Amino acid sequence: MNTLQALDVAIVQAPMAGATTPRMVAAVSNAGALGSLPAGYASPETFREQIAQVRALTDRPFAVNAFVGEYTPPPDDMMRAAHERLRRYRDELAIPHPDAPPVAATSFRAQFEVVVDTRPAVFSFTFGIPPGDALEQCRALGIFTIGTAKTVAEAVALERAGVDAVCAQGFEAGGHHGNFLEPLEESLIGTLALVPQIVDAVSIPVLAAGGIGDGRGVAAVLALGAVAAQVGSAFLLSEESSLPPASRRIIASEAARRTTLTNVFSGKHARGVVNRFIDEMTGAGEIAPYPYQNGLTTDIRAAANAQGRPELVNLWAGQAARLAKPLPAAEIVANLVREARAATEAARAALGDAAHAAPSGGAKPKQ
Repeated sequence: MNTLQALDVAIVQAPMAGATTPRMVAAVSNAGALGSLPAGYASPETFREQIAQVRALTDRPFAVNAFVGEYTPPPDDMMRAAHERLRRYRDELAIPHPDAPPVAATSFRAQFEVVVDTRPAVFSFTFGIPPGDALEQCRALGIFTIGTAKTVAEAVALERAGVDAVCAQGFEAGGHHGNFLEPLEESLIGTLALVPQIVDAVSIPVLAAGGIGDGRGVAAVLALGAVAAQVGSAFLLSEESSLPPASRRIIASEAARRTTLTNVFSGKHARGVVNRFIDEMTGAGEIAPYPYQNGLTTDIRAAANAQGRPELVNLWAGQAARLAKPLPAAEIVANLVREARAATEAARAALGDAAHAAPSGGAKPKQ
């Protein structure tokens, strides 16, 4: 079954680790859209518990999301150099600097076992294509799959692998970018350019993500052929978001207009609001590869959040984050729908006026 066809409204809440809560997921799904729960770097136990919390709050379909890939630790000298590069921030925050670099890597296989056991309606993923046996299990269990593509070639590869739908992720999107066939610098395509090309290249449903901050963006990507708009940053200030107060203030300020793609927090490029940590660490040679840099910076980010220091925190947000409003998630969904309908009507009216306008030169149209 195509779960996307069962939605009341063509909106998917993006899975945003660090801001998404089970309450947000349930509220979005209860509003007729599709809520998405990110596994992120959660342990299988935590992931399973969060899925149960969502199920206790809604009987509507929802998605779970995971990062594809298994990773080999980098050389010890690389890890030590990256670890020592962060000492100054631990000193500033008055937290211990561990003698050995902390290692925290997430196992896709372990998280996927939770997906198989809990059988959510939708399983979405990024950073690549899951192993064939994992996709076969999803098909056998009736789990709808959505893969992330940043290029036409990636969308075609996902379709060939048997994925049920593809999410076209534009350059404007907040959070981690999911390129997997080409380097990031060769995969930086804007949403308006990417979506119609992917729609034309594949026969499976296409979602659109990146820079969709209000209903006008929703209407735009639906007009381009997407079956749904995946919206993330619009929910950052929702009542159900777990974003800390200091980070909320940044998103609500003019600072949110300045975002960049950076690898200094996790080792993989993600879009977030520019801050002091990004400015100071950009270009540093001592950056561990993903996901090991994420493990190295975990204690720094946790302490900075606890101390209200957003200048040292990864504040993932897209280029339309400044459009976010502090409202309940259900109201945000309703506003997106209302605005999208209004934008569609305005476009229809404008096109109608143009069709009846006199051609240039004053000649009247033929009857």
